[in-house]
Amino acid sequence: MFAHEIGSGTPVVLLHGFGLDHRSLLPLEPAFERAGPWRRIYLDLPGATGTRAAGVNGTQQVADAVVDEIRARLGDEPFAVLGGSFGGMIARYVAHECRPRVLGLATVAGVFVAAHAGRTVPPRAVLREEPEIVPLLGAAVDAYREDAVVESVADAHGFLRYLLPGLDGADQRALARIAERYSLDREPEDAHPEPFRHPTLHVTGRQDHVVGYSDAWRRIEHYPRASFAALDAAGHNLLFEQRELCCALVGDWLARIRRAG
Repeated sequence: MFAHEIGSGTPVVLLHGFGLDHRSLLPLEPAFERAGPWRRIYLDLPGATGTRAAGVNGTQQVADAVVDEIRARLGDEPFAVLGGSFGGMIARYVAHECRPRVLGLATVAGVFVAAHAGRTVPPRAVLREEPEIVPLLGAAVDAYREDAVVESVADAHGFLRYLLPGLDGADQRALARIAERYSLDREPEDAHPEPFRHPTLHVTGRQDHVVGYSDAWRRIEHYPRASFAALDAAGHNLLFEQRELCCALVGDWLARIRRAG
């Protein structure tokens, strides 16, 4: 499995969203740069740009492959894990399956209900349109606007740099196979009902019409050491639309892990 590594110190594994690659989480780098010695391991999940998906036919196999990859890279070394969107569902699985070695868990616009029809989501909303993004994005404007809630030139540049390369490089056939079996065999909190007592962060977008915010909050009692945040003026791309706030929240999560350790 391809990994883009930055820094040294305590490992933190970062897992991207469906159809993207590791670059989609790189906007979090300022949080890590300010937080001290962290070894950031950005994985490309099966089907993403750098990792082949031969033999992978569903989300459960993706999750198991990630657990195997972490064990191969880190052995018994403790680590933290963060996931965005689909990667948030995988991160929850990893955190519960590897709980004795996990220092903390974070999700950003994470999937908490796999089936789209079963999710509680707000209606689609666009709070600000920005005509200047049209010539900038060209043919990619529709892909950008699929999730955008607050359009801006800065976010459009971020889309071109961090999201579009993963969208273009993804193995669409592999993603189609995985999408057919998008759910885990069991939700991690149900498979491991003992409360998860490590420092946790769940960041959601108040206008996120893809995964919503309330499904995450329904798990609040399972995470007694969790900060939950529902950010206004933020959709599924909240890492771009509220980047500074996301980085601040991730920085606080990292600091809480240090204090707990």
